[in-house]
Amino acid sequence: MIKRIFRFLLKIIGYLLLFSIFMVLIYKWLPVPLTPLMAIRYFENPEEDIHHEWVPIEEISDRLQLAVIASEDQNFPNHNGFDFEAIEKAIENNKKGKRVRGASTISQQTAKNIFLWPERSWFRKGMEVYFTFLIELFWSKERILEVYLNSIEMGKSIYGAEAAAKTWFGKPAANLSAYEAAAIAAILPNPRVYRANPASNYIQQRKNWIVRQMNNLGKLDLGK
Repeated sequence: MIKRIFRFLLKIIGYLLLFSIFMVLIYKWLPVPLTPLMAIRYFENPEEDIHHEWVPIEEISDRLQLAVIASEDQNFPNHNGFDFEAIEKAIENNKKGKRVRGASTISQQTAKNIFLWPERSWFRKGMEVYFTFLIELFWSKERILEVYLNSIEMGKSIYGAEAAAKTWFGKPAANLSAYEAAAIAAILPNPRVYRANPASNYIQQRKNWIVRQMNNLGKLDLGK
């Protein structure tokens, strides 16, 4: 009886692993129509319309691509999904009692946004590590960034670069200037509270810092 239950559980785990790999492979090519966060936000506030429009990365300004990397994960082109130096630095700062942002990479944020739910737990974090490994294994860096830029929350009920560009600046994502791209990147830590336009003094300072980082990083190279 125990062996039968054990074999049944192993089969369930095997099927779940195969399904997760299948979904990662599907999204290697197909647009992501809906994320768990979008669904959660909708059921929390059904009166809010979700603004989301998928566009290929060629229709997203290089400036916005560079801005989110400068703001969120400057080592994105080089790491394999995890920035261990940033993780160590975050742990040290937390031990000193300093309140700092986490060390999640763009790859980790993409894995969380597309496949998981917004919860702080060791189990969810473990699943994030697993899906980060899978997308780094099967997707290119360009595809990871494309999915990230099309799916991340960029304002209240605003998801993805195209919807954000049209909402905040009245133009498609392909036509964003450096400062407009930096303004959108600046609100990502708390996009339901901060506004890209008009920018508060805090967002203006972050925007200026991001533009300086963009200039330091130079031309974006994801090994296309």
